Amino acid sequence: MDIFHSLESEVRSYCRSWPVVFDRAVGSWLHTEDGRRYLDFFAGAGALNYGHNNPVLKQALVDYLAEDRVIHSLDMHTAAKRAFLEKFEELVLAPRGLGYKVQFPGPTGTNSVESALKLARKVTGRESVVNFTNAFHGMTLGALSVSGDSMKRGGAGIPLVHATPMPYDNYFDRRYPDFLYFERLLSDSGSGLNKPAAVIVESVQGEGGINAARFEWLAGLAELCRKHDILLIVDDVQMGCGRTGPFFSFEPAEIIPDIVCLSKSIGGFGLPMALTLVRPHLDVWEPGEHNGTFRGNNASFVTATAALETYWADDRLEKSTLAKGEQIDRALQDIARSVPGVMPRGRGLARGLALADAAIAGQVAKAAFERELLVETSGPDDEVVKLMPPLTITEEELEDGLSRFAESVLSCAAV
Repeated sequence: MDIFHSLESEVRSYCRSWPVVFDRAVGSWLHTEDGRRYLDFFAGAGALNYGHNNPVLKQALVDYLAEDRVIHSLDMHTAAKRAFLEKFEELVLAPRGLGYKVQFPGPTGTNSVESALKLARKVTGRESVVNFTNAFHGMTLGALSVSGDSMKRGGAGIPLVHATPMPYDNYFDRRYPDFLYFERLLSDSGSGLNKPAAVIVESVQGEGGINAARFEWLAGLAELCRKHDILLIVDDVQMGCGRTGPFFSFEPAEIIPDIVCLSKSIGGFGLPMALTLVRPHLDVWEPGEHNGTFRGNNASFVTATAALETYWADDRLEKSTLAKGEQIDRALQDIARSVPGVMPRGRGLARGLALADAAIAGQVAKAAFERELLVETSGPDDEVVKLMPPLTITEEELEDGLSRFAESVLSCAAV
């Protein structure tokens, strides 16, 4: 692995936790070039909801490539884009009564967030955006400004302004009424808070520690935004596309955000793709006012369409995800009964185990890797071990991984 050490930037991170060379991947498994196989409870940080090299999606892509179809197209009309938009409207938007316009802002989640922030400021004429403690929205400057992680923010090298953090659900252990501080600042002419253009929120904070907001908290936030004429942006980059069960993570809260950010698994196959969904009356862009060279990734349109047709024509995947999420929760509750000071978190197949000692969380992740299970840590101090397997994982694979995970936790707790 000398070439990685000698030539690749010091910014590399995941490969430091998993110091092997991966070569093949199928379903829920990653294979190294020397023949070992690892059960993947990370799923590309949520970009591989349908597993590695999903055969249905792969065949759709292979057929498309074999016919010399268009790959790169900026924002030109293509047959692949049309097929995706038609299927997205038919299977996702229309059944949920959502009339969003679809913007292709660029290929990644942070591109979607940047376009959402930019549009909210353009529509309202205001600069400030409210974000939440422990939020993570991306690594470009605008997205970083509404993120909470001090290490990532520090990498910007300049002041990150025009954003105001507020406490996320349960930040104060529910000792105070929801939005007590936020609503007081909005209502008090002496608070010094500039009226925000928007509020941006994750319904489940992934990088922030698998913090799942209560549905009533999300509904209260939506009502507060309506009351004060503030746009509501939901960042569903990691938790959308079925990660928590329903296609959108905010559905159970019965809210309709003004803007929704999607990326990661929207492309289906792990190919880069992002969407920004916008209420029609907010779609005030001038042609070309926000663009990007790779916003027309037709290979992603093809696999995204295949994913929608395969997994979202009915509710089987949603029900399966919720059932598997309960399976994980039961396993985590069993661990919590055996190990003092640990706390299960999450919804659907976005689960975490919070440990009182962040060092132990890192040891658990390392112990899992030794047992050929891939898990990562998250949270402000990396104190939460995160479990995010593919949604297509079998019950047997899930049970296998949970057994390895329990062994890893118990081995570290016993030290």
